[in-house]
Amino acid sequence: MARFRFAVQLTGAADGRAWRELARRVEGLGYSTLYVPDHFGDQWDPVVAMCVAAEATSHLRVGSLVFDNDFRHPLVLAKQVATLDLASEGRVEFGLGAGWLRSDYQASGISYDPAGVRVERMAEALAVMKALWSEGRASFSGRHYRLEGATGAPLPRSRPHPTIVIGGGSPKVLSIAAREADVVGVNPSLAAGEVNAQVAASARAERFRERVAWVRQAAGERFGSLELQCLTFAVQVVPDARRVLGAIAPRFGASPDDAAEMPIVLVGSEEEIAERLQQRREEYGFSYWVVHEAEMEAFAPVVARLAGT
Repeated sequence: MARFRFAVQLTGAADGRAWRELARRVEGLGYSTLYVPDHFGDQWDPVVAMCVAAEATSHLRVGSLVFDNDFRHPLVLAKQVATLDLASEGRVEFGLGAGWLRSDYQASGISYDPAGVRVERMAEALAVMKALWSEGRASFSGRHYRLEGATGAPLPRSRPHPTIVIGGGSPKVLSIAAREADVVGVNPSLAAGEVNAQVAASARAERFRERVAWVRQAAGERFGSLELQCLTFAVQVVPDARRVLGAIAPRFGASPDDAAEMPIVLVGSEEEIAERLQQRREEYGFSYWVVHEAEMEAFAPVVARLAGT
């Protein structure tokens, strides 16, 4: 089984000094990676945020969770990511997604194409970027992108490319991730384009088992080399798990017992959560866990207990 790693997803800070201090705190608490999402709401630009966090720390990895492919041309994004990977001495985790949040598209005027089109476009972009990073040049003729002798400079420090993270909740996206990524994020289904009851219902444990099976089937022989990641949505380190689960369960339309079994829910004492994470690594293969800023301090003892084991 893969060793445990932990990450924090952050959206920004009051100013540059606060962001640098926050990045150093994430590093000091033992987290492997600082992730930044990519939306048009109240958050920092992920590229700038990653750059500043990398410069403020010595070994913390920085990543996107995840870049929306529709917001940037792959030639532009490949150069940005390669430059940061080179400057940070290989500490970039490149998360890429097809885009899902409908309000981002409504606010920007970017066309919210059908999911199949967005996923196809993401797959093409990833092929372009991999070629630019590994070969230094790319010529590509697809449905969505056309490049002629495009130069991939600078080359990233990481060879043949930075760590690639792709997550999803559908067979198509998870199959692409299984074949092309280094880290596969197994998520609820976001096909609704917003966080609603449909998303909550798709977070049940049996649905996650189904998704891991899709990844295993698509990955074939490379399955054993993949890191499986889970982005949490409800984390509380508390002595009385039953009380908290009773309050959380209605959000998912589930009983407290069913909510406790959802991979995206981690509630209990430090010891209980550590035991549950070990069980979930054994059952699902999840070794890479992501929490949010609100939980990172309380969750740090779990990180100290399990990271690297």
